[in-house]
Amino acid sequence: MKMKMYRFHDKCNLRKLENRTIEMPDVEKKIATCLHPVAGEAKVINNSPAGEYLSKGDSMYNKSTLENGIRVVTKTLPELRSISVGVLIGASPRNETPNKSGLAHLVEHVMFSGTSSRNATQIAQLMDEAGGSMGAFTARDYTCYFATVLDDYLTYALDLLGDILLNSIFPSDNLEKEKSAILREMNTESDMPNQRTHALLRAQAWPDHPLGCSIAGRPETIKGLTREDVIYFVHEHYLPDRFIIAAAGNLEHEDFVAQVRDAFWRMVGQSQPSAELPPVYQSGAIIEHMPVSQAYFSLGIQAFPYSHPDRYRLHVLNNVLGGGISSRLFRRIRMEQGLAYHIGSEYHAYCDDGMLVVEGCTTPENLIQVLDLTMDELWKLFGASELLNEEELWKAKMQIRGQHLISGENTNTQMSRVATQELYFGGHIPDKEILAQIESINIQALQRLAGGALRDSLSRVTVAVVGPKTPDHYNVSQIGELFSAYSRKSKEGG
Repeated sequence: MKMKMYRFHDKCNLRKLENRTIEMPDVEKKIATCLHPVAGEAKVINNSPAGEYLSKGDSMYNKSTLENGIRVVTKTLPELRSISVGVLIGASPRNETPNKSGLAHLVEHVMFSGTSSRNATQIAQLMDEAGGSMGAFTARDYTCYFATVLDDYLTYALDLLGDILLNSIFPSDNLEKEKSAILREMNTESDMPNQRTHALLRAQAWPDHPLGCSIAGRPETIKGLTREDVIYFVHEHYLPDRFIIAAAGNLEHEDFVAQVRDAFWRMVGQSQPSAELPPVYQSGAIIEHMPVSQAYFSLGIQAFPYSHPDRYRLHVLNNVLGGGISSRLFRRIRMEQGLAYHIGSEYHAYCDDGMLVVEGCTTPENLIQVLDLTMDELWKLFGASELLNEEELWKAKMQIRGQHLISGENTNTQMSRVATQELYFGGHIPDKEILAQIESINIQALQRLAGGALRDSLSRVTVAVVGPKTPDHYNVSQIGELFSAYSRKSKEGG
């Protein structure tokens, strides 16, 4: 098996790295990976065949901090032969200035261009010899470099990651090639209407903020980035107190810590706190015309940041709304009305804000009707006029539980969990605790949540549409009138 190189950013769908696991292309969607416990009594799932596995797995977690400040977290899974290693760095588009947009992503690309002791070809050959996969991606809150190898090759993987992150020389010719590759990548994404709607939604909801900007940057800023910009960014932000090195698989924690120390002992320094304005969510509608047959849309309402105490509850509500083929949106719009082939919802969360996103596509003449039906389902659920029943709640819990357990049966997911939990919560949240907290959620708690902040969010809806130019079927004015009606309804209490 050859070692494959991957590079991902932003959506992994990374539309799915928002809650995603590291092996996927945006952090960014395993639903219960790093959720913060809700208030209230925790109830252990009774008679669970996974109970013994959960208790055993959580006991295999360990954490150490090196002398230079690097945090090392591991999950030992002795029954496996593979090991996944991730280096999660608290450096992202948040650390860029507007005129250097895309720099964090460019740095991630050129890290594989050669070091003082290995050129790009030698790096690729070493990866092929080891077997497995190696790559990197840039997310909204961090950058991650990762590898999955057989346990025999763990030392090689760590040595290579250390060499790349400490000794890269960023050859100028390779830099220009990577800039060209990124520009082609951006053009490719612009040709995809479903990707384009999501980018427009972010820009509309969080204007002039890193959450709303493209991770890849803008063409004019990418073209102007230099080798000196890359070197400065690395020296300024790739510092040990921003590093979390995580691993999961057939390993011993103390041995792994020693290997990390050998690979990263020369890394020194401490980052300076950066002043960043909090995101300000804005509602509104934006339409972009493309020569396509369908009208694609992304509809968002403001939700909670990553570590919000109500995050579990929102995951349950999202599951009921659009989390599968039995969800309310899919049943009504796809199964009953036949108005869309795809319709679903996701919860995207970051360190300082979040968004509940509904995405789908339909024919241009049906777009307004689909948006109306979508808002109606949101109103029923969050306006507390048609709360979920016990059967829906049970189904949502079982689906989340199943997704969490199934996705946890590989080293990539386990590595991702311990790394992102350390980033967002500063520690480990055991699987058993996550599932117990989900099980403890009741309809009354969901009703209080839906009738509060989420209901208020319905008065500030954001939507992006990409489709053919058919003003008779849909336009900004029509969409604005539709949302204004629900906004008034929300403010008037029904």
